[in-house]
Amino acid sequence: MERLGSDRFGGLCVSIGTGIISFLITWYLIPELSNLFLSANLAGKDLNKRLNDYRVPEGVGVIAGAIYLVCLFCIIPFYVLHSKDDVSSTMLTNLSLFLSALLSICCMILLGFTDDVLNLRWRHKLVLPTIASLPILMVYYVTYGNTYIVMPFPIPQLLNVNVFDLGFLYYVYMGMLAVFCTNAINILAGVNGVECGQSIVIALSVLLNSLINLGSECWSEHMFALYLVCPFIGVSCAVLYYNWYPSRVFVGDTFCYFAGMTFAVLGILGHFSKTMLMFFIPQIFNFVLSVPQLFHLVPCPRHRLPRLHPTEDVLVMSTVKFKRSDVGSLGRLCLFILPKMGLTKMTVDEEEQITITNLTILNVILRVMGNTHERTLTIYLLFLQVACSGVAFLIRYQLVHLFYDE
Repeated sequence: MERLGSDRFGGLCVSIGTGIISFLITWYLIPELSNLFLSANLAGKDLNKRLNDYRVPEGVGVIAGAIYLVCLFCIIPFYVLHSKDDVSSTMLTNLSLFLSALLSICCMILLGFTDDVLNLRWRHKLVLPTIASLPILMVYYVTYGNTYIVMPFPIPQLLNVNVFDLGFLYYVYMGMLAVFCTNAINILAGVNGVECGQSIVIALSVLLNSLINLGSECWSEHMFALYLVCPFIGVSCAVLYYNWYPSRVFVGDTFCYFAGMTFAVLGILGHFSKTMLMFFIPQIFNFVLSVPQLFHLVPCPRHRLPRLHPTEDVLVMSTVKFKRSDVGSLGRLCLFILPKMGLTKMTVDEEEQITITNLTILNVILRVMGNTHERTLTIYLLFLQVACSGVAFLIRYQLVHLFYDE
């Protein structure tokens, strides 16, 4: 990696410093503001605790989101002017990128907090992220507008086509990326520290990826990612401090949507959306596994998180029970395939009542590792997230040479 210029080094210092400041502010304010959530009846009980008669503040992710936005507001001048190139068009482009990112993230924080208060339906959770992604898609259109993809080996040799223009479909892909990221973390939740923990691992992966590329020709896009990801890591680490077992606060849907849209913005405007998706390998697996329940091919209970053992302080796989007649042909196909793959445990009683373990990656971990403490389950998931990030880096910087001439 070539030696960093003073503009890049200065931008790196500003982003890291902002991350530290955002951590300290969030760490201080969460306990100070928690009583406001309790007085507003924004609280819930921890279902996986023996003594769950006390209320835990819920939706405190809005604190992290608000502090994150304020920190980004304060560093707008540094980002816009971080390059030695003082051409007004360059500064205008930098400003439009930053403001569109802020707008989309702010919209998702608002949606998340609305969901925590009003408990929105799933169809709203799919439509609103699409609308919130429009600012970054429009800015992408007027600044970059690149919809070409490089074809992997052996397509260029077989068809004599090196690049392919997806056109409008590329924007559809980026819009779907925003919807996926904002919901992927939300459906992999329910255990103390999981939401924040997985988000921090993904964010650290983005940080490392941007540092690797900071000396390359596309350093500007990765500098943009650094300005956004460092404050996010700061606020997320502070939230994790209070959300770690035993949780003193619940992050709520606000944090999940805030984190997801931040990653979508980084992937789209930072020009590494495919790499970003590879950092989401556990979330992709969890989503694909959850499809039969999310789309009601098989019954889906309100809460699919693992359950506390009635006599021991360990978590066990949660289950759902239903009649065979309640499942259509596609659902029966899922019930035939998934147990054979070891992804769910199914039993059928004499009255044709079917019981299956809920289709989540947390239940799969419990199925493989056995019943375990809630804190240990979170650690297992985070180790898996780290391992998958390692696989993503291996693919991105080593195996990619097998398919692309880089």
